[in-house]
Amino acid sequence: MSTESTNSEKVGGRISPPPKADVESAPPRAPPAPPNGGLKAWLQVVGSWAIVFNTWGTIITFGDFQAFYERGTLFTESSSNISWIGSIQSLMVFVVGAVIGPIYDRGYLKLLLLIGTFGIVFGHMMLSLCSEYWQVVLSQGFVVGIGGGCLFVPALAVVQPYFSSRLGLALGIVATGSSLGGIIYPIIFINLIERVGFAWTVRAMGFVALGSLLVPLAVSEMRAKPPAVRRMLDLTAFSDGPFMLCILGCFLGYAGSHVSFFYIAYYGQANGWMTGTLALYLLPILNSASAIGRVLPNWLADKVGPVNVVIPGSLTIGVILLCNLAVTNAAGIICTALFFGFLSGIFVATPPLLFMVFTKDKTKLGARMGLAYALVGLSVLPGGPGAGGVLQHNSTRLDWVAAWVYAGVLPLSACLVFCGLRVWQAGTKLKVKV
Repeated sequence: MSTESTNSEKVGGRISPPPKADVESAPPRAPPAPPNGGLKAWLQVVGSWAIVFNTWGTIITFGDFQAFYERGTLFTESSSNISWIGSIQSLMVFVVGAVIGPIYDRGYLKLLLLIGTFGIVFGHMMLSLCSEYWQVVLSQGFVVGIGGGCLFVPALAVVQPYFSSRLGLALGIVATGSSLGGIIYPIIFINLIERVGFAWTVRAMGFVALGSLLVPLAVSEMRAKPPAVRRMLDLTAFSDGPFMLCILGCFLGYAGSHVSFFYIAYYGQANGWMTGTLALYLLPILNSASAIGRVLPNWLADKVGPVNVVIPGSLTIGVILLCNLAVTNAAGIICTALFFGFLSGIFVATPPLLFMVFTKDKTKLGARMGLAYALVGLSVLPGGPGAGGVLQHNSTRLDWVAAWVYAGVLPLSACLVFCGLRVWQAGTKLKVKV
C-alpha cells in the first residue's frame, strides 16, 4: 500500500487530504515568564512614570489651584464648589478607567495614549482661556480628567506582564512620577502666576504635559496581545469578597488623603501662617517627601505582602491628619505636610499592587483594575466637596477642626477594613505574607 493511500481517504473516487488540525480549538499559548528586568521592561516603567507624572501630578497640583481660586481673582465661589473642579477631574481619571481597562485588554494601547495625551494638553489650553466657573469645570474638570482617565489604567496594566517578583518595586518607581509631577507643576504655577498671569501659566503646564507624554507614545508596548476578546465588565468581581473589601479600604484611604491634597495649601493661607505664594509651596514640600514614600512601601510589599504594609500605613496617615488639629504656625503645618507626603504613597503606589494581587485571573486584570479605580474614584466626592461642605466658606477655627477630624477618621476606618481583610486571608497568624 502506498504512503499516499495510508494518509488519505477516498471519497467518491477522489482522494481527500488528511484533516487539518483544529487550530481554533487549541488553547491559547501562555506568554513566557516575566523577564523581571531588561531594557524593554524598564522602558515600560519609564513610559508609565511619565503618564503618572501627568495624571496624578495634575490631580495633586489642584491644591494650588484651589488656593488660587479662593482669592476670587478669576471667579467667586464657595470652597465646596471650587473643590468640585478638582473632584470631577479626579473622578474622571478613575471612573473612565472602568471603560478604558477592557479597551486596553483588547490591545488598543497606542490609541488610548493618543486620546489621553490630546485630552490633557487640549484641556490645559482651553483652561487658559477661561474666565468663569462653569468654563473651568468643563476644561479642567472634564477634559483634563477624561484625558487622564484614558492613560492611568494602561500605565499600570502595561507594566504587570514584564515583572513578577519585582512588580512592587516597578510600580513604586512608576508612582514616583506623581511625586515629581506634584513638585514640578506646582512650582511652575507658583513662579509664573504672578509674572505672566493665569493664562500663560496654564499654557506652560500644557506644553510640559505634551513634551513628557511623547515618551510613553514612543516606548510603551504591550508584551502580549490578549488571547481572547474579554467582557467590558467583569461582574464576577462583585462576588469576590477579598477584592471588594480591598476596594472599600482604598476608597476610605483615598477620601482622607484627598482632603489634605486639596486643602493643605488653603489651610496655611486661610489662617495667615503663610502669605502670598508661600502657602502654595506646601504642595511641593509635601511631594518632595513623598518620592521615597512611593517606592519604599511597594519594596516592602514585595517582601512582606501589600496588606501587611497598608495596615500600619493607613493607621499612621490617620494620626498625621489628626495632628493638623494642633498646628498653630507655619512650622507645624510644614511638619505635617512632610510626614503626610512621606506616607501618602500608601494610597498612591500600593493600591495597584493590591488590585493585581487580588486578581487571580490575570486575563481580567485590565477590566478589574478599571472597575476598582472607578469605585475608588468616587472617594473624591467625600474627600473634596464633602470636606468643603464641612469646612464651609468662612473657614473658622471650628470649621477646620471638623474638616481635619473628618479627614483623619477616614484612613483610620481604612485600617480597620484592611485588618479584616488580613484576618479573612490569613487568620490571626502574624508571620504570614499577605
